[in-house]
Amino acid sequence: MSFELGILFAFGAMLFWGLGDFLIQRTTRKIGWLEALTWIGIIGSIGLLPFVWKDIHLLLDWRNLILVVGLGILSFIAAKFAFEAFKEGKISVVDVVLEIELPVTIALSFFFLKESLTMIQMIIILFILCGMILIATKSFNHLKAKVEKGVLLALCATIFMGGVNFLTGVSSKTITPLMAILGPWVITTIICVVFVVAREKPSKFFNDAKDIKSLIICMGIVDVLAWIFYAFAVQKNEISIITAITESYSAIAIVLGVWLNKERIMKHQWFGAALAIVGSVLLAISV
Repeated sequence: MSFELGILFAFGAMLFWGLGDFLIQRTTRKIGWLEALTWIGIIGSIGLLPFVWKDIHLLLDWRNLILVVGLGILSFIAAKFAFEAFKEGKISVVDVVLEIELPVTIALSFFFLKESLTMIQMIIILFILCGMILIATKSFNHLKAKVEKGVLLALCATIFMGGVNFLTGVSSKTITPLMAILGPWVITTIICVVFVVAREKPSKFFNDAKDIKSLIICMGIVDVLAWIFYAFAVQKNEISIITAITESYSAIAIVLGVWLNKERIMKHQWFGAALAIVGSVLLAISV
């Protein structure tokens, strides 16, 4: 795959992640984070299975199997924190805070895959982190900051999401891009189903979804497409470069959150969002 094609896939992931997070927020507020994650897993697993059936034998290699299972468990933990953050907070705030996954992903790529950054790129990352602090802070009262609701959950999610990005890239390179998505999703879905059954009756799970089935289907398809684009983008390219490009997805989520959800954010939060988004774009250009 050419570098140019990888860049196109990265921008595709950016677009669908921005829209996907908006749909995820709406779904989690109606039926809960666990139920939303379960439906994404079901839609993704069923939709991708026919395309990877011929590659199932690759999981007979114990190294691939361990990688897929580990990624599935990590994905469940990351999604738990991220989906709860969307449920509790503003998407215009949460999605920008989630961009901290970028330096986490880059750090993992540097230490384990020897991907490197220039001094300019490191400076840009610092600007992104400054933007994170501004957008995550609702107000300043006598130097005592009041943190936006959902931000702490989002911060926890970023650590695990950075790991998910990294391991998805590794899986795409060592197994196949589609298997890097399907395998972990099957594991995540199994975990979700166990928790759903333990917490509520299966009939309630399906009944709650009836009234918003169109929203659930759209959410599942969009999120699946985002991860497929990302997996193909990192297959032949550096994980840190591709992730840097995709981070601009928060711009889409912010516009949707303010426009459709009527969310209101302070001027310094707008500045922080702009700083973080511009930093992500500059980082993508610099690599």
